Amino acid sequence: MNTIRQRFESALNGDAIEQPIYAVYDWFVRNRPIDWPGLFQQGLGIIGHADLLQIERPNVQVIETFTDTAQGRRRDIRWITDIGELHEWHLGEWRQEYLVKHPGDYRIVAHALADRRARLTHEPYQSVDAFVGERGITLGQIGRTPFQEVQIDMAGLERFSIDLADGCDEMLDLLELMNAQKLEDFRLAIQGPAPHIKLWENLSIETMGPAYYERFLMPVYRSIFEIMSGSGKRLLVHYDGKLRCIADKIADLDFDGIDSFTQAPEGDMTVADARSRWPNKFLWLHPNLGWYAQPEAELTGLIRQMARDAGPRRYCLMVSEEVPPDWERTVPAVLRACASY
Repeated sequence: MNTIRQRFESALNGDAIEQPIYAVYDWFVRNRPIDWPGLFQQGLGIIGHADLLQIERPNVQVIETFTDTAQGRRRDIRWITDIGELHEWHLGEWRQEYLVKHPGDYRIVAHALADRRARLTHEPYQSVDAFVGERGITLGQIGRTPFQEVQIDMAGLERFSIDLADGCDEMLDLLELMNAQKLEDFRLAIQGPAPHIKLWENLSIETMGPAYYERFLMPVYRSIFEIMSGSGKRLLVHYDGKLRCIADKIADLDFDGIDSFTQAPEGDMTVADARSRWPNKFLWLHPNLGWYAQPEAELTGLIRQMARDAGPRRYCLMVSEEVPPDWERTVPAVLRACASY
């Protein structure tokens, strides 16, 4: 029997899949205290993620403080620069307040990032890949494209949507700066050890619409593909939301894979739709969490149908949004469905 790593490599290369891979993000292995060794023994794989770059930002001092509260652990983050200070805070794993609270804050972010320096690093990839071993595969990660980073990590959907609609100059200037830096990041990343590079886009088209996708994201993607051309590296994007209205645009882009693809109700395309629209892209398939509430016969039927719709080549199944409920019963059931596929 081939190792899970060998099966991943075979699937990514386009060989016919005889037994679908079912694998979990390494973040959950490190942060959810369940019986992972027992699940690995039953055939669950790991998808590792490793930083490819080290970033220095001499224009900003970032200070984190932690406070234990009745609601959980609070983490406060302050960005301190010589032209102003920004603040955000998190409760447990969830952000409660964003750095950018009004248009002038984009100027502070731009100043904080203006003289940043990036350098290629091999150690994180080597460390994660050693942890994964033959149990799975390791992906290099390079954050998000700037449009997504500002929306998701800096401003939040409400603030960002208002400023985007207003054509906020400070925000557009920041995006221009960050886009140039992201392309430099890719020029470095393709020299590194990772054959597969991932952008954590967390994209759902409901947050921007097709016109903004075409205006702000597609040109950046195309510039990235130009940089990666001839490198032998593959690019995948974490697109875990609704995609139907940009399916043709995605088809025109040279993504190797769509990561955490999810059917309704989170998404709005079926796996059969995705395979029809994107016949050559690798589908990293996330079974809906609601499926795991079904009796085993119904759950395994859904899993086998997903595999049939995706196959016979270039796909896997994954735990990528949260550990399935009732995992002691459901994860082994999915593994049995894959083994008997």
